[in-house]
Amino acid sequence: MSLKSKLSVIVALATALVLVPAMAFAQDAGANKHDSNKWVAAAAGFAIGIAALGGTTGQSRAAAAALEGISRNPGAAARIQTPMILGLALIESLVLFAFLIAFLLSQKVV
Repeated sequence: MSLKSKLSVIVALATALVLVPAMAFAQDAGANKHDSNKWVAAAAGFAIGIAALGGTTGQSRAAAAALEGISRNPGAAARIQTPMILGLALIESLVLFAFLIAFLLSQKVV
């Protein structure tokens, strides 16, 4: 098993350990408004953290691939740079959408 696959298994298990027990905290009849609000706030925090992690990983891989392509063929720099910038903008827009969702969730906490 390669290091990359071991790392993905560890990340999947860690995610399961964090998210699965949340089902045990489902709101019952005796719970008040503040019990559920704290979990909504925690979900908003996790959402923006995971989105930032995914966005930065995607942007770093895209930039690394573009720089490797430019270093192999400097003449193609202009043809590589434009799609790379477009891709980086689209990745960043996904992170901003996650930030917007996290912000809307945090507004629900009030």
